[in-house]
Amino acid sequence: MDDYSQISFWFDSLEDTRAEINELPDSVDVAIIGGGFTGLWTAYYLKTKSPDLRIGVFEAETVGFGASGRNGGWCMGSANGMERLLYSKKTRQEGIRLQKVLHDTVDEIGRICQAENIDCHFAKGGTLYVAGTPEVARRHQDWVKFLQGIGFPEDEYCWLDADESSKRIRLSRNHGAFYTTHCATIHPARLVRGLATVVRNMGVKIIEKCPVFAYQTDELLTGRGKVTAEKIIRATEGYTDSIQRERRRLLPLYSMVIATEPMSEDKWQEIGLAKRETFDDGRRVVIYGQRTLDNRLVFGGRAGYYFGSKRKSVISPDDLAVQVVERQVRELVPALNDVEITHGWGGLMGVPRHWRPCVSYDETSRTGWAGGYTGEGVGASNLAGRMMSDLVLGEKTDLTTLPWVDDHARRWEPEPIRWFGVKAIEFFGDRADKVEARGGISRFWGSLFDLFVG
Repeated sequence: MDDYSQISFWFDSLEDTRAEINELPDSVDVAIIGGGFTGLWTAYYLKTKSPDLRIGVFEAETVGFGASGRNGGWCMGSANGMERLLYSKKTRQEGIRLQKVLHDTVDEIGRICQAENIDCHFAKGGTLYVAGTPEVARRHQDWVKFLQGIGFPEDEYCWLDADESSKRIRLSRNHGAFYTTHCATIHPARLVRGLATVVRNMGVKIIEKCPVFAYQTDELLTGRGKVTAEKIIRATEGYTDSIQRERRRLLPLYSMVIATEPMSEDKWQEIGLAKRETFDDGRRVVIYGQRTLDNRLVFGGRAGYYFGSKRKSVISPDDLAVQVVERQVRELVPALNDVEITHGWGGLMGVPRHWRPCVSYDETSRTGWAGGYTGEGVGASNLAGRMMSDLVLGEKTDLTTLPWVDDHARRWEPEPIRWFGVKAIEFFGDRADKVEARGGISRFWGSLFDLFVG
């Protein structure tokens, strides 16, 4: 590709989206495959701790081309899999430790952006997990009580009744909301491109338009030749399948996103989100939204999987799955009925078989990888980058003993089992959501969904 403005609203709003074509180095100390958040945060912390390291970041297209430049702009202080850690008494203390580190990660990103002059429209307004049904309200209230019961304070996690929740955001279905302070809205493309500028200025070589086809100890095979590397880190998320011997490691699962035209303050008075909170409505087939700095609503939803782990460079605004997301937001936010949708796009995330992140580095092969955020990687990738930098440098720290370290998942099943499995998950989640939208409790479909996604 030459014109990257079409991949998302975020890229379309940038002044310059061109790739920077640099000479391929013969050798580096650390090679990082993937120019997204995980790869760049790893490079940033490695270079901060060890300025003399020769680091190369190898990107198949341009910095932020993948999920880092296409997501919904939530910088969350949480990650998938936390419920499992916190509910079990055996892992609860480690879960609490990880949760607190994730909380701090949101502020860490804010601090770095301020210190490095990265203007990514960072605003820590928190998240409104709105209950779209009475059953979701019950689950949310139970979760808030549980979190408070294990020591998290009420000013960080609280329940808002329907009246209070509706003052914060006016949705067609609002039975109250679970609110947490630990989330910020960002402009993801400005963050990832700004971070790339920072690490370039630190001396990191970013080689764009340079896909990596295979790697082994000491060597990368790229589309532009071989590179010798003492240590190699893979940070490719949903594009992992493109590398030899890495197929079925991560499932490329798509989300579709839309952006409205900028709206007046009067219109925003109808909608809410005065503090630029993020929001969802508790359905299993996840939706997510935020108010941008220029007063657009960006709204997205999980959209599925293409047979054979097929990846598309660009998702058209006319794609049927994008149109479904537009219908969802107009139904959920009645004030949008007369508002123009200006952008529609899609991006893929990396989903491991156990549905939770992993950070791993093997000192024998001197190779490692980080990712598997299942769509919640804007904040988690920063923590993964810090963890990976410690592991690569051989430092024993509090971060290198967190539960994500070496939490490997088995590979996904071969086709067509993989395709049928994903479609079954979508079906179970959709059925459960529909049962609860009618006022019921979906024990059967909901249990099947939970069984498959942990």
